[in-house]
Amino acid sequence: MATVSAPRGMRDFLPAEKARREHALAVIRRVYRRFGFDEIETPVLENYDRLHSGLGGDNEKISFSVLKRGIGADELRAAAENDDLASLTDLGLRFDLTVPLARYYATHRAELPSVFRSVQIAPVWRAERPQKGRYRQFVQSDIDIIGEAGILAEIELIGATTEVLRELGVTGTRVRINDRRLITGMLEAFGFTPEEFSGVLITIDKLDKIAATGVIAELRERGVTAPAIDALAAFLETEQAAGEFSAEAIAARLPEGVDPEVIAELAQIGASVEGELVFDPFLVRGMGYYTGAIFEIEHTDFGYALGGGGRYDGMIGRFLGQDVPAVGFSIGFERIVDLIEANAEDAEESLVLIYDRNVEPAALVALKNEVAAAGTRVRLDKRAKNFRALLERAAEAGYTAYATVTAETTRASDLDVKPLGTAESAG
Repeated sequence: MATVSAPRGMRDFLPAEKARREHALAVIRRVYRRFGFDEIETPVLENYDRLHSGLGGDNEKISFSVLKRGIGADELRAAAENDDLASLTDLGLRFDLTVPLARYYATHRAELPSVFRSVQIAPVWRAERPQKGRYRQFVQSDIDIIGEAGILAEIELIGATTEVLRELGVTGTRVRINDRRLITGMLEAFGFTPEEFSGVLITIDKLDKIAATGVIAELRERGVTAPAIDALAAFLETEQAAGEFSAEAIAARLPEGVDPEVIAELAQIGASVEGELVFDPFLVRGMGYYTGAIFEIEHTDFGYALGGGGRYDGMIGRFLGQDVPAVGFSIGFERIVDLIEANAEDAEESLVLIYDRNVEPAALVALKNEVAAAGTRVRLDKRAKNFRALLERAAEAGYTAYATVTAETTRASDLDVKPLGTAESAG
């Protein structure tokens, strides 16, 4: 018999897993709301042309597209002959939450405050090859500030996000920060041409994986400006370790000629947020729509980021015809949720009623309703031969206590309630 499973790259969640995810979502929503962010919701589908307008970078190549309704044989033949399968689609599943947010703001701008602070937590879809830690459907958790041109937006986003991590109990993290304007300033100082920037940044983004020697070797293979590669190689040899977060310390880790005003902005951000902030001159982040500060959440025990974001002042203007300042920060929800445990203090009071076979259904329902009316989550389970296994399953599902029900049990006050997960639970 064939194995029955969810589609590749997508997952089912058992009750205990779902409870942990909902706990994390509740904390995230509570903190962001406290920090003045308002939750929004957008459709899972967006117009195909909007999703493929150049805003999503490489994610556009792995988006799920939806065929037009009522396609005929002539249209299929024409699309095949012209190698234009895109002409058969008009919608697509969102691959992130930033493009839908930009469209949302362009649609509802007149109804929103001049500075809009949004929260959006929802699933997204990417048609990539499934592997460990990479899924075709996963949840993103984004906060964005639209309409604030100054660094107040970056400071608010970093502060709210680090508070979420603190309340979730995730320790050992720090925020790496850079600015796209500093990166391009560095490339100019080294002697790369503007046409080479994109490819050079793709290679520099691999610095953590292939080290300086690998970066230089790959750039030489790319055939970009040789003196610029030599200048970068010499710079990497003298690159200093992260130290004090100040304008002077940042400038010391950059080549001469980089904009001092941008350096001063980064230093001011560092002086205004709590938690550890580290300047990383080679932090790139792959999305080409970033225009200013960029940041990532780094964990001391893992080789991948737990979240990130940056300023994307030009994106919304693609819909409105005029630029609107915007900054966003996304928590890597699927990675974060694996690091946390639901706090026992936050667990709701919940009770499993284990009943004998001779208890009448009407009596069981009346008892269940009485317990539920008092505000307790309650479930009915028929007594099984393996009593311990029954209790273990109830505990895994998040229940905190149990009681047995016999034919003589008539009211909730008759119940002998015992906690789950103790020696008494051995039954």
